Amino acid sequence: MRPFFKTWLTICLLMPLAAHATNREQRLPDVNGYTQKSHVSAPSSKNKQTVKRSPQLSSKSSLVPPMATKESSNVLSRAVNVLGTPYRWGGSSPSKGFDCSGLVKYAFNDATFDLPRTSNAMASGHGEKVDRKDLKPGDLIFFNLKSRRVNHVAIYLGNDRFIHAPRRGKSVSIDTLKKPYWQKHYVVAKRVMPKEKNTLQVVQR
Repeated sequence: MRPFFKTWLTICLLMPLAAHATNREQRLPDVNGYTQKSHVSAPSSKNKQTVKRSPQLSSKSSLVPPMATKESSNVLSRAVNVLGTPYRWGGSSPSKGFDCSGLVKYAFNDATFDLPRTSNAMASGHGEKVDRKDLKPGDLIFFNLKSRRVNHVAIYLGNDRFIHAPRRGKSVSIDTLKKPYWQKHYVVAKRVMPKEKNTLQVVQR
């Protein structure tokens, strides 16, 4: 074999190997262990998307409707401030827990009226009867749960919502009259707040 032909054959065999080695070196990772990427620039502050935080839940005080009178606002504020307090039969304080009428007694503590201790007594002897369509914040709403007699009371907040101490195992919470369950067991509503300052209205029924 002629020397020129051998040289030419050697060059043809070595060129692909050299190209393969060059490409392999370009793909090797750097010292930090990350493969370098070409044509990738760090995102600028202009291109970063602004993440909007969702608004926090309304504070307890915002649950008191602005249309409420001063007296009813005080009642609703006291009730709303104990949201989450565990139910306890016979309880009437944040430290010991609440039952339904105990919560009402606690909320109305700073108001003018001195209410009875039980929901049935509240429904039968105190306040002015109010049609459901005329309910206002601070009115008391009564239910008969698994009984023919009134045995549950709640404080109306407005917009079909009310606050109450439901039952054993639950805590003071807000619910709605739109639920079929409460619609079925709704009995009556009473307004025990004074219509005007220094004016009390008590209707015996």
